[in-house]
Amino acid sequence: MEGIPMLLLTLALWGYVTGSLAGLVCWRREKLANLFSFGSAALAALCGIGASVVCLAGSATSFEIRWEFLESAVPYLKFSVRLDPLSAFFLLIVSSLGLALSIYSFGYARSFYGRKRVAVLGAFYNGLLLATTLTFVADNIWLFLIAWEIMALTAYCLVSFEHEQPETRDAGVLYFIMSHIDAGCIILGFLLLFQMSGDYGFDSLHGLGAKMSPGKRDAAFILFLLGFGIKAGIVPLHIWLPAAHPVAPSNVSAFMSGVLIKTGIYGLTRVCFDFLGTPPLWWGVTLLAIGMISAVLGVLYALMEHDLKRLLAYHSIENIGIILMGLGAALMFLHTAHPVLAALALIAGLYHTINHATFKGLLFLGAGAVLHATHTRNMEEMGGLIKRMPQTAFFFLVGAVAISALPPLNGFVSEWLTYQALLQGFGTTESLVRLVFPLSGAMLALTGALAAACFVKAFGISFLAQPRSEHAGKAKEASPSMLFGMALLAGACLLLGLFPTHFIRLMDPLTHQLTGQQLSARLSLADGLVLASLARDTGTVSTLGMVILSACLLPVPFALWLVFGRNSKTRRGPTWDCGQRALTPQMEYTATGFSKPIRMIFKALFRPRREVQREYDFSPYFATTLRFESHVEEVFERRIYRPARILIIRASRRIRAIQMGSIHAYLLYIFVTLLLLLLFAI
Repeated sequence: MEGIPMLLLTLALWGYVTGSLAGLVCWRREKLANLFSFGSAALAALCGIGASVVCLAGSATSFEIRWEFLESAVPYLKFSVRLDPLSAFFLLIVSSLGLALSIYSFGYARSFYGRKRVAVLGAFYNGLLLATTLTFVADNIWLFLIAWEIMALTAYCLVSFEHEQPETRDAGVLYFIMSHIDAGCIILGFLLLFQMSGDYGFDSLHGLGAKMSPGKRDAAFILFLLGFGIKAGIVPLHIWLPAAHPVAPSNVSAFMSGVLIKTGIYGLTRVCFDFLGTPPLWWGVTLLAIGMISAVLGVLYALMEHDLKRLLAYHSIENIGIILMGLGAALMFLHTAHPVLAALALIAGLYHTINHATFKGLLFLGAGAVLHATHTRNMEEMGGLIKRMPQTAFFFLVGAVAISALPPLNGFVSEWLTYQALLQGFGTTESLVRLVFPLSGAMLALTGALAAACFVKAFGISFLAQPRSEHAGKAKEASPSMLFGMALLAGACLLLGLFPTHFIRLMDPLTHQLTGQQLSARLSLADGLVLASLARDTGTVSTLGMVILSACLLPVPFALWLVFGRNSKTRRGPTWDCGQRALTPQMEYTATGFSKPIRMIFKALFRPRREVQREYDFSPYFATTLRFESHVEEVFERRIYRPARILIIRASRRIRAIQMGSIHAYLLYIFVTLLLLLLFAI
């Protein structure tokens, strides 16, 4: 039994390698490249799911495997992976989403036939899955950094897949730059840990923070927060995310939002809870504050977007903020010696991690199907798609309900757990810091309300009313494989929402590893039908009970109709058109009009501006043409990154003088650098 998880993990890794090679072998045969690349990825993902479930449900705590043939070929490096509960949990995320995306990609990749190399897409897609999986299961610093860099490079190639468009090239370069900045911060953080431990294996880093001086430990935390925070997309380090997600192929966008940014969450969890030991209070407060800011600003900027995929990208920032609220609260509880509450907050944060992977992956796949049918990401050019793409509309609606934290789907459960952790944290400290808990709870409530409003806009403008463009009017339903991929994620949203107590049992090894507590028995009542909080007076919830009660109430309207309305006549007529002869798409509510009240309320943040152009024929009172444009200011890009870019360019032009083309000068630079390194080592 103990060898089964590592066998399945090995099969998964080799499956991704096979998928990459198979795609390249079938370079000129698009159909075979599609079948072999994504088919191999789907089988590998199934093996990954099996490995993670066996590890989390079994009694063993961790499994290790070493590849000695690689170690003999590359000296001084140790190629070993370990599947402990934390790694297994994130392996479950990448494998579950990878399975759905691979099935979806069978149909989606056909849209590239004849204009792009499907073999290249499949090869880099498998490479990204392989690198991400290795990132989660790496057992030493070197393998982790190698996998991290391969993950960044393959993701860059996939973001730039349709490089003919200038927007795509710019987004790819921005992602490439930010990825190497985060890698630099992570390397510096690991160097601080290596300096203390003298070994690069993760075994030697467990609880290392207790041996470090406070200054070095705080420096390591800041470096890891910057490095992993960039990858996660926290505010204000998020600028690459709304640029890269929309231009990537939709299956890649779903993976980046559902899994890739979660590598930052994995890194923070591994470092803060496993390596650095009991945290000081300001670490948790910092994470909680960043989570609040990211959640609120992410959803506010999403409300202003009319590009469907950019809207979803900003919601990824929002949900990363919600996850960080749980992690930040857990760190604060560990500092104040409340390990049970720390375990609850950790469950809330990590439950939302897998929930976000499922419903955001579903939403991006739905957006990809819409883009495939309408050839536009602009919601103002959609409309009426529910009649032409009813199954896609249904799956997108499931994802919209889940991300809006409405029962009985999974987003509601994880946010309810987050509320419980935050509200119970008020009495854990006597200082004014305790006020951060009710404040963060209020911000979470605001975020949930704004998210619901945003997805009313996204679904209503995109799928309801009449088509606003010719492509929307001629849209057709997605292929069966695309629909099946969406159906898998929709089913996962439902199962994670209806049976949370069963899934929390799988998290017992994880919380025991990081906090020393197991809470599934205390959070489960009535044989798992009711999800409870730790405190008696904070209530319980049962999403399955809500569904059962609703099902029991369904016969009531039918019975009333039998009694009072059975013999009544039903009349059908046209929709009321306010006295006009016929309704037209120009009369529909627009995305701009829907978001205007929010834009006016938060105008200090958005700094909106509008341009109105009119053309007249004979009279100044009757315009023949009216053009309206509205813009909001992206504060962080304009106030932080644009001035920083100008300063860097100016400094680079001045430094350029040292590149004089003299070999003697370059040798002098090398000598001075080596001298400084020797002095630092001494």
